[in-house]
Amino acid sequence: MISELVIDTLTRAFLLEEPKEGLIIHSDQGSQYSSKEYFNLVNKLGLVQYMSRRGNCYDNAVIESFHASLKKEMVCVEGLVTKRYIKTMVFDYMEFYNKERRHSFLGNVSPVEFEKLQKKLVLG
Repeated sequence: MISELVIDTLTRAFLLEEPKEGLIIHSDQGSQYSSKEYFNLVNKLGLVQYMSRRGNCYDNAVIESFHASLKKEMVCVEGLVTKRYIKTMVFDYMEFYNKERRHSFLGNVSPVEFEKLQKKLVLG
């Protein structure tokens, strides 16, 4: 596994969301997340890295659930396609998943709507 993909993803997410210093970044113990390059980026951005314990399958339950939804709900692609096309399809699905798709665990609202509701509760 190469760390380039997770470094690019973290960089884009950081620029898009502009999180406060000290945000916890959770991952498994994969080589891409334990690479020196990824570790240096996390520190440079002022984030805190947390890795799941070995053999603790529940730490990754949320992302595993997302991957299951992605596989079930995203249209299956047959034949040869470009890496760029797949990236675009996954990005479009993630936009739908976060902004439009209702989640029963969140009270049948989208994650973006849930976040807005939580901010209202906290900020008044």
